[in-house]
Amino acid sequence: MALASLTSLFGLTLALWAPVKAHAVELQIIAGGGIAGPLKLLAPQFESATGHRLVIRFGATPELIKMATGTAFDIAVVPREVFNDAAAKAMFATGPTVDIARVGFGVAVRAGAPKPDIATPEALKQALLKARSIAMLPASAAGAQVLKTFDRLGIGEEMKARIKVQPSPADIPQAVARGDVELGVFLLNVLAAPGVDLVGPFPPELQQELVFTSAISARAGDPAAAKAFLDFLRTPAAAAVIKAQGMTPATF
Repeated sequence: MALASLTSLFGLTLALWAPVKAHAVELQIIAGGGIAGPLKLLAPQFESATGHRLVIRFGATPELIKMATGTAFDIAVVPREVFNDAAAKAMFATGPTVDIARVGFGVAVRAGAPKPDIATPEALKQALLKARSIAMLPASAAGAQVLKTFDRLGIGEEMKARIKVQPSPADIPQAVARGDVELGVFLLNVLAAPGVDLVGPFPPELQQELVFTSAISARAGDPAAAKAFLDFLRTPAAAAVIKAQGMTPATF
């Protein structure tokens, strides 16, 4: 969707949706690095509509679990896998989580480089085996799914020597763009970045999706303001931004 159209949609939606400004608060948010793109665009819109201020800390799944259990926060927008940790789950208000977006996995190469065939599981397997180096983030929930895919292809051991661990999701396409690694294997939306060409998604037989879900902290300073942000993430205008950023918005 064109930027002008998105801006117009935002203006209309926020005018209809925005809650009455009572008192502005600062909301501390922890979020997965894979959803950084949409949240960085949506945060200013929410702040403008409500007067609230958002402070967002991004991290991979292990870091998010540490944040949830060791720091003060109001809202989480994180991979579902964070809630598999009992200690982290205990930090949230009771009730179901609210899904925000989901995204699949794919492969990227440096801009202009030849694109390997990955249309079938066997083709993907051969492309991975031929690659000298692969950028990814094994410790994250997304990285764990990629490693499972390697295992399903029967090349888990062979891939260990090829993996070049990156500090964050955003570093994966940057490493590919610099030529530091041959392939980037991660979330499709993260791989859609300057300096890289997307080879394509995993073949359907192997494709999985990482789901980003949300919940309010049991110790949220202003639960109503926190809920307002989660409600905002489920509006049509927010969904349009999420889709434009290469993710599939949750049904609302």
